[in-house]
Amino acid sequence: MKKTFFLIIGCIMASLSIISCENNITDLNNDPKHASVLPSGNLLATGQYQSFYYMYTGNVNFNNYRFFNQYWTETTYTDETNYDLVTRNQPRNHFNRMYVYSLNNFYQAMLNLPNEGITDVSVYNNKWATLEISSIFVWENIVDTFGDVPYSEALQSGQGQFAPKYDDAKGIYTSLLSRIDAAIAKINTSSEGYPEDLIYKGDMKKWKKLANSIKLRLAMNLADVDPATSKAAAESAIASGVLGSNSDSYSMIFSGGTFTNPVFDDLVASGRNDFVPAKGLVDFMNTNNDPRRAAWFTTVGGVYKGGIFGSLNPYGNYSHLSSTLTSSIAPANLLSYSEILFLEAEAAARGYNAGGTAATLYASAITASMNENGIAAADTASYLAANPYNAVNWKASIGNQAWIALFNSPFAAWNFTRRLDSPALVNPPNSKTDGVPVRMPYSDQEYVLNGANVKAAANKIGGDKVTTKLFWDKN
Repeated sequence: MKKTFFLIIGCIMASLSIISCENNITDLNNDPKHASVLPSGNLLATGQYQSFYYMYTGNVNFNNYRFFNQYWTETTYTDETNYDLVTRNQPRNHFNRMYVYSLNNFYQAMLNLPNEGITDVSVYNNKWATLEISSIFVWENIVDTFGDVPYSEALQSGQGQFAPKYDDAKGIYTSLLSRIDAAIAKINTSSEGYPEDLIYKGDMKKWKKLANSIKLRLAMNLADVDPATSKAAAESAIASGVLGSNSDSYSMIFSGGTFTNPVFDDLVASGRNDFVPAKGLVDFMNTNNDPRRAAWFTTVGGVYKGGIFGSLNPYGNYSHLSSTLTSSIAPANLLSYSEILFLEAEAAARGYNAGGTAATLYASAITASMNENGIAAADTASYLAANPYNAVNWKASIGNQAWIALFNSPFAAWNFTRRLDSPALVNPPNSKTDGVPVRMPYSDQEYVLNGANVKAAANKIGGDKVTTKLFWDKN
């Protein structure tokens, strides 16, 4: 009886709106509050958040970049600092976060964008370029983490492709450089982009700088394996305009409410005291009287003290990360102005036209890092005077200082430590591997779901081991 009553009332109300009862009942199948096709701007924002969160996190279940660089060490468990990447399935987790949680959002946004009725060609192109640049940034992370990976056939499950082939990493680099040039060409800096953009709020001048900066990062990774391509791409990127200040950095600001900084989640919200800065890092900074220590660490008995990497370290005996780094609203910086200046310094050291000398760009890179961390100009000047650029051993000079400056951008730092082999990180005595990781092994799920292709890739690169160097890591 109640159902009949509500149906009659529904028909009466429908007739008052000149809508038939039959049509109204059919419309009940549609949820007006939840779109069946997500707007591309929402997908962009989701992909941005996911990619930032999982590239930046210090959670032991995911990327482990902070351990690969020996920045943090542990107080409760030692699996991760001894490079056990099996127990917690970190390769699987990072692989899935990058493909499914990050790239897939950008890919779907690309599919949805043409159907959104955008009549302004420049706005359409800017949105397309934003999605493309965002995708390329994630692709660079994937290929520089694993090596050969699914690329040309990836993200095609909707077309029935559930076992994509693994593409050659060098070939992926060639494709990414071509794609980044195409994206840059489409950008109209006088027009708007996505208002949903969590990073640059649709400012296409900054997106163009970011695109050139990604191009520069790719170019410098090619320096030892393809110097001609490296030089041409690096000089082109620099001439076109890379990040020009700390305000240009590719950095996400967290609200502190719904969205909180991953390190806050790892070290504060979790209520766990599992990590302290590592001794090698802290000792290096102590030796050089580095003023950034006060910005990053607490003291113990008036001194900065790091825990032994790979060993258990009682939490109360060592320095901790400062509240600046562990704040819920602290930014996550994935590509910084200081990184770009170090890349330019390296380019100049290799003989490229980088817009300045290696020594000048090296000093500018350190200064940018100091400014980013609120260090006084006088302290910066003292540090530079005590740590001048060394042209004879430029790889160590740039590599060591980039390792310090990029302490809070661990993936970016990992590129430098692998490419320049500085500093020389030492495998801990109880390590589960034959050396400090220079790549992450393939996901264990791939051996179940895509076995033939992943096995072929593993054989091609020389074995699915953490010590198998990427194609560009030649020294």
